[in-house]
Amino acid sequence: MIFSERLKKEREKRGWSQTDLADKIHVSRQSVSKWETGKNYPSIEIIIELSDLFGITIDEMLRSDKELTEQVIQDSKKLAYPKWKTFFDSVFMLGVFLLLVKLIIFGLNYFVGTNIMILEGLPKGVVSFSPLVLMIIGGIGSDSLKKKYIDDTKR
Repeated sequence: MIFSERLKKEREKRGWSQTDLADKIHVSRQSVSKWETGKNYPSIEIIIELSDLFGITIDEMLRSDKELTEQVIQDSKKLAYPKWKTFFDSVFMLGVFLLLVKLIIFGLNYFVGTNIMILEGLPKGVVSFSPLVLMIIGGIGSDSLKKKYIDDTKR
């Protein structure tokens, strides 16, 4: 049984109209109608509400409907994507910030004659290349995540 048929069966089993169901899950009657005719699918949040409301598992609602199952998978990727993208963008921006600080300190030391030292205890290579490494890691991570996400949503 596909999702649209299951939804209609569960609604009718309880004697609810489309409007009754729509009111219970805070959507329009038209949304319920589109779900029941297979013209559209609800979001994962609505599927969870429907599962709770009908007292059946999400698996029972989704298992036989491959198209809806695929949409749920895509929705879950969309929820995870911004978190990882933000992380990698933050790593990149940290690298940019450290590079700017390093350039400002270098400029002050060279043009003004100050003698500001950057983390004296660490090896010069770590101090010199850490901003660049952070920028590369952040850039590659963000770009590969974007490519993976875009490729996955095109399937």
